[in-house]
Amino acid sequence: MKPSMALMIAAIVWTGAVAGIGWGASPSPAGPPNIAGKWLGTITFGEVKLRIAFEISQGQAGGYTGSMRSIDQNGLPYPMSAVKLSSDSVRVEMDVIGSAYEGKFATDANAIEGNWLQHGTTTPLVMKRVDKFPEIIRPQTPRKPYPYLDEDVGYENPSAKVRIAGTLTMPKGKGPFPAVLLIVGSGPLNRDEEVAFHKPFLVLADHLTRMGIAVLRVDKRGVGQTTGDFEAATIYDLADDVRAGVEYLKTRQEIDPKRIGLLGHSEGGVVGPILASQSSDVAFLVMLAGLGQNNGDIIIFQKLLAAKMRGADENTLALTRSWYQRLYALVREDTDNATAEKKIRALHATLTADEKEKLGWPDSGLDREIAEQLKYHWRCDVRYDPRATLMKVRCPVLALNGEKDMQVPAKENLAGIEQALKAGGNTQFTVREFPGLTHGFNTAHSEETMSPEVLQTISDWIIAQTRGATKSAP
Repeated sequence: MKPSMALMIAAIVWTGAVAGIGWGASPSPAGPPNIAGKWLGTITFGEVKLRIAFEISQGQAGGYTGSMRSIDQNGLPYPMSAVKLSSDSVRVEMDVIGSAYEGKFATDANAIEGNWLQHGTTTPLVMKRVDKFPEIIRPQTPRKPYPYLDEDVGYENPSAKVRIAGTLTMPKGKGPFPAVLLIVGSGPLNRDEEVAFHKPFLVLADHLTRMGIAVLRVDKRGVGQTTGDFEAATIYDLADDVRAGVEYLKTRQEIDPKRIGLLGHSEGGVVGPILASQSSDVAFLVMLAGLGQNNGDIIIFQKLLAAKMRGADENTLALTRSWYQRLYALVREDTDNATAEKKIRALHATLTADEKEKLGWPDSGLDREIAEQLKYHWRCDVRYDPRATLMKVRCPVLALNGEKDMQVPAKENLAGIEQALKAGGNTQFTVREFPGLTHGFNTAHSEETMSPEVLQTISDWIIAQTRGATKSAP
């Protein structure tokens, strides 16, 4: 699931017309302008508008350093690997997300007219100097002091030699309390699952704890204060980290070890069932936008949706579907990387130059694309069949999705989850689709972080599964 929930520019394919910007020109006698400061611009993609921010500083020894933020996505700073100036132009490179920006200065050097470059495609982007960046306030984000206990915690996953850091919130009063461990989606997400300044797991933890349920939310492996290698972690590694979290909760005297459950969102809705299918310590499972389809099929859905938004015709859509179906079949079937690479190159050779361009698979980028496809964690994802795992889940399951989810289509995946649970003999499940809600379970084009109806549905269900033994906290 890594590519499907990482709400950063690296996960989005952009298109546009190339406005040829020349490089290598000799600087004018006056030299290039000083570009230190804050810059802001907006990328428009169909109905989607994303504000891009650059913050650039000049070093004491000359040259520039800086960072890029996508304000309307996760808002996290991505370092600039290079800032290159000529007399009238600038190129900024962000290798960490495989992107660059290049453009020409306006006469007063307070604006740059250029293009965002990524994956061989471009999108127009005008950057302008600003004194400060926009402040984004999310009204549902809770503020301290909380009417419950809030404790930063840490524990070990000894099998992986990973130190996991998180926050445990517990109702005041006498326990032991039921507890739920939250599992974030794909991408380098922290314990709050923070994206676009929304903190859905903080909002969720706040609601559940007020309802008498203890909540453990943690930074993902290799993110925030949790150690380990994010890029190398597979869904099975992440499930092992969740196992360590359950073991930690069992050591807390305030927690009832018989009433510990899991709640996973997106990729977390894949990771949670893995552990639930293996461990009798998991008392219940909540899947938010979890998978009932193979991940490769989900990625194809996303690619087709993106192509439609770019105005692709039916022939291009059919080409895209056929290419990725054949590609993922090779990625799944050939365990030997060398053999898989040969077959991918042979498959690529069957494409015409026009088809390669339409797919975004030019000859010049083939080595990079193959390397991405053969990464171990990605091959694990593509091979993984969530239905086989769900058939082994015996605990009660709540599976929810939003009708307007553009990453994990609701009807197909909820149907797959229901069919798999039934096939495995599990009768203790609830499946529900929420009209008008997105992948993040909020109302589209609103400031909402998570629908109050969804929050109440989750807490009511967990309380029912834990035999109604909890009471709402003040």
